[in-house]
Amino acid sequence: MHIAYLTPEYPHPALGNSGGMGTSIKNLVQAIVQEGHQVTLFIYGQNEDKVFSENLITFHLIKQRSYLFGGFYFYRKYIASYINNNIRGVDLIEAPDWTGITAFMHLKRPLVIRFHGSDTYFCHVEKRKQKFKNAFFESQAVKRARAFIAPTHYAGEVSMKLFNLPLDKLSIIPYGLELENFNNEAPESYSKYQLLNIGTLIRKKGVFQLVKIFNDVIEFFPEAELLFIGADSPDVQTGNPSTWELMHDITSAKARAKCHYHGKIPYDQVQRHIKEAHICVFPSLAETLGMVTIEAMALKKVVVNTNLGWAQDLIDDDINGFMYHPDDTAAYVKKITELFENPELIQSVGNNARLKIEKSFDIKKKVAENLEFYKTVIQ
Repeated sequence: MHIAYLTPEYPHPALGNSGGMGTSIKNLVQAIVQEGHQVTLFIYGQNEDKVFSENLITFHLIKQRSYLFGGFYFYRKYIASYINNNIRGVDLIEAPDWTGITAFMHLKRPLVIRFHGSDTYFCHVEKRKQKFKNAFFESQAVKRARAFIAPTHYAGEVSMKLFNLPLDKLSIIPYGLELENFNNEAPESYSKYQLLNIGTLIRKKGVFQLVKIFNDVIEFFPEAELLFIGADSPDVQTGNPSTWELMHDITSAKARAKCHYHGKIPYDQVQRHIKEAHICVFPSLAETLGMVTIEAMALKKVVVNTNLGWAQDLIDDDINGFMYHPDDTAAYVKKITELFENPELIQSVGNNARLKIEKSFDIKKKVAENLEFYKTVIQ
């Protein structure tokens, strides 16, 4: 088969920053190519137009265009025209749900939409009012798709309901990891009492809850420290241009001295920080899956995670990780302090976490599910 992906991001030195969506696409694309299939990437919103091939993958960088008016419409039409002129041999196109990029597009190949997390979904989960424009684009985009994929049951079923789509068009296929790239030869070696959080500093990631958690943890363990890795962002509720500043304001004086922000760092350096951490803490309020959760588990780390919908597909509570509601900060504090004093529990849960990822999130298993799904759609 020859599969094309339309995406705004993809981890590559020639492109800008990429998040969890881009990482999940790259993991899948590389596995598909290894299975002997062809892949073409159409990456929009770029600084230049460029076409190149690398490792049997063809890259089409599509420059962001400017228009006097109606750019939301004309740029989509431009992308559609560009794709239709460059899909010789392509059997199927996959696109994300975010921003409804395929709205107004008439593509000459079957379209599949993967629910990485639409604005419609996140507004629903966070109980935020959605802008009419975003709702309109995304509702129009899903009408163009022949079938849908979601990484967790919760994300898929909620998205299908929000867009009033029939569930029989949905398949649940989790993201996968190249497990040979996630090896921790010394899981018993870590920086004692170090907590780690990875992700954009934004309310939906539960960063304010985590600060409150750390304010209490530091009272029990003065030597504890908390590391944040990820880009800063404006705060939607207050309009403050820096969420980090707002987090700093609610951090106690004692905790502030042991709270460190590393900003956004290269992806290849993130693993080092995960391995060094004692515990990874992700009290997120809105995800579709949470790539950093399964990456940390693959590296035999104990994760104290959110317990909201999507997380039920990732962790078996008290076996290969721990789950609590983000607002139940006392439960996080109790579990973290318990783990700090129990290296045997850290070891056993970390080993179980790796086994869970090998069973449910190995890209070599997930690629077969994706390919079978694509074949069904094409046929």
